[in-house]
Amino acid sequence: MSLNIILSLAGGLGLFLFGMDLMSDSIEKVAGARLRHILEIFTTNRFMGMIVGIVFTGIIQSSSACTAMVVSFVNSGLMNLYQAAGVIFGANIGTTITPLLVSFNLSAIAPVILLAGVLVAMFCKKEKVKKGAEVIVGFGILFVGLSTMSSAMEGMKNVPEVTELLRSLRFPLLATLVGCLLTAVIQSSSVTVSIVLLLANQDLLDLAITPYIILGCNIGACTTALLASLTGKKDAKRAAMIHLLFNVIGTVIIYVVLFFAQDFVFKVIGAISSDNGRFVANCHTIFKIFQVIVLFPFSGLIVKLACLCVPGEDQKIGYRESYQLKYIGEKVVFNPATAVVGVLRELERMASLASENLTRSMNALITLDQEDIDEVYEVEKNINFLNHAITNYLVKINQATLPIEDLKSLGALFHIVNDIERIGDHAENIADAACQRKETGVGFSKEAQKELGEMLDMVILMIQYAIEIFAKSDETHLQDVSVLEDKVDAKEKELQQLHIDRLTRGECSAEAGMMFSDIVSGLERVADHATNIAFAIPSEEESGASA
Repeated sequence: MSLNIILSLAGGLGLFLFGMDLMSDSIEKVAGARLRHILEIFTTNRFMGMIVGIVFTGIIQSSSACTAMVVSFVNSGLMNLYQAAGVIFGANIGTTITPLLVSFNLSAIAPVILLAGVLVAMFCKKEKVKKGAEVIVGFGILFVGLSTMSSAMEGMKNVPEVTELLRSLRFPLLATLVGCLLTAVIQSSSVTVSIVLLLANQDLLDLAITPYIILGCNIGACTTALLASLTGKKDAKRAAMIHLLFNVIGTVIIYVVLFFAQDFVFKVIGAISSDNGRFVANCHTIFKIFQVIVLFPFSGLIVKLACLCVPGEDQKIGYRESYQLKYIGEKVVFNPATAVVGVLRELERMASLASENLTRSMNALITLDQEDIDEVYEVEKNINFLNHAITNYLVKINQATLPIEDLKSLGALFHIVNDIERIGDHAENIADAACQRKETGVGFSKEAQKELGEMLDMVILMIQYAIEIFAKSDETHLQDVSVLEDKVDAKEKELQQLHIDRLTRGECSAEAGMMFSDIVSGLERVADHATNIAFAIPSEEESGASA
């Protein structure tokens, strides 16, 4: 084989891979956050999950990316295995869209598509439009690469050694193994099926063996999800195993069908189009749809089989466990599209710790229980650990290729983690006051205790509303937070005046009065932090207006 053919083939493959990666990456940046929301909302049952999986994978042009995202969702507890199974089944159908597009041979207009994308990307200032243009650029580069590879393969027909090597793939099992290994290396079944399609178009591959190579490509596509799940929890590994089991069992079923009715199957598929490339693409699509139809009723059994393949349970990490990250970090599956979701879950856990610690510190202030005081200090250390760990993680993912909407929210997340940490500090200050009360014997009147309890209830409610707003994107209580903030401000002024009145009447000591005043001021500042948290992440309307 001449050097020119080798270089053209390598260059074409490089352009194809780059175009595919650019297109998929740009789509995730432009629409990744919204697609993620769709995955969260519309995967309540397996059938809807399957439909979402088809659409999602069809849009981002990568079943590997979709499955890896599903694995990270399962790892974060946002999706259970039965929901994941539906999405994975759908992703297997959605991945057939790329080879179908390739089979239509759009190479002739690829330069025009590429030029249009480049011009928009160069001259448009809006970030979303630029990323949208990069999708078009990737699409154009993909087909330019296909055209280059196709030309190189045409020259390969004159090289007997190459044609003889490719024609030697006569055994189905060997063909399946080759397809599996190639896809495991490239980590994209869309790419390998497209290469098989081009080889078939140039008559370099026996058309009868291509379906078996495709089956191997489907199994090899599971590599990405399996690798992504290695650092994850048991359920993340099971989600990846569901993908593998679907393709392995589906391949066995297709093998059985072809064993008994290969000629009939090939005749039916060939009747759809006489073009070799279309035959390969149609095989891929029909096999996938058939596998889903046959296996979908048994998806529950496949989930149970995955649980048998990955036995055992993870060590439980509750929200009060010290010095451990639960949803982010090195021991958790990382996926750019779900990284911010993991941070929100971790912040929710940290905020719950801070809220509970504030209540505990106020109880300790009244009861002077030493165990409560000690636990406040211990939990505060955990909150400080989470503060540093989450901040470091935010710095790390700021360098990653996150969806545009998620990048916009990173600044807000830095502020949220700081506000939560400050709430923890105020709980510690109240614990310090409890220690001072124990040492000095300073007493609080029943009236003062009741006033502090009333103010604490309002502040805790504000924190709960703030957590719901930022963690669940639920703005139902946004107005309630504003109203409560005004009430807390008014309450703080009222209690400070009542405190002065008691001092004037000689009903409390100066030491108790100073302590009471400091605690009331601290609770008012906690309310300010809760308000900051609630309003930290802009709504979609505000985000869209600023874009």
